[in-house]
Amino acid sequence: MASRAQIEDRTFAVLRWVVIAGLAVATIFPFYYMVLLSLKPIDELLLDPGKLWVGTSQITFDTYRTVLESVDDGGQGFLRMLGNSAIVALGTVALTLLVSVPGAYAVSRLKFFGGRQVSAVFLAVYLFPATLLAVPLFVVFARIGLQGSLFGLAIVYIAQTVPVSIYMLKNYFITIPESIEEAAALDGCSRLQTVRRVVLPLAAPSLMATGLYVFMIAWNEFLFALLFLAADPDKWTVSLGLAQLANGIEVPKTVLMAGSVVLTIPVVLLFYAAERLLTEGLTSGADKS
Repeated sequence: MASRAQIEDRTFAVLRWVVIAGLAVATIFPFYYMVLLSLKPIDELLLDPGKLWVGTSQITFDTYRTVLESVDDGGQGFLRMLGNSAIVALGTVALTLLVSVPGAYAVSRLKFFGGRQVSAVFLAVYLFPATLLAVPLFVVFARIGLQGSLFGLAIVYIAQTVPVSIYMLKNYFITIPESIEEAAALDGCSRLQTVRRVVLPLAAPSLMATGLYVFMIAWNEFLFALLFLAADPDKWTVSLGLAQLANGIEVPKTVLMAGSVVLTIPVVLLFYAAERLLTEGLTSGADKS
């Protein structure tokens, strides 16, 4: 006869897989249905919108052609918008990490007045809603000539992402044993060389996770993109283009789903490309003391 502990272990083992399966279905099915709709002809969708599969003979890529082609060629111009989004997102990631790494390292290693309260101050930035900052930022950037500029939009994103990036990186830098840095100092490394040759390689998983977080914010953000770029369609990002498709009565839903797939795929591919760094503990066994 099985003991109570064995029954509990078996029950929780079954429940764990049930929960995992439920979460997988809840996550994968909406994406699958979105891709399915983007590949369906519009007449097939109108005849049977609930059909969960499509024959190979019925698959069409005309929706993606419509989404990616330029407006002059009768498309929606998403290819240009993808380029604009990539410029803003990648620029935001690079500049955010450039500022956040030394800031996070200083907070985690150096002793200074108010050091314990820095994290709370950084997180307090997020108490202010974006709508409260939108109008003042628009006025200031319009006066200095950055309104309608991708560079100006990137600056706004950097100001939003730097505080939380410093907070995330600081929590990881704290877990790196100081003995490793002391050993590097004994070998003749300066503080800057220690950070570049020792700390940053060990912090690669945290850097990648923070970079992905910043990238997703800049890639998907809509409010400030609308505020700064609405007057110049040539500089629109993908989020603005998708909103235009969603509000267009004459735009077929299959084209809207194709635009949604185009918006989602880069983030998914980037996540899977960086999966190893996100899951690998590079500091494991580093401290030999």
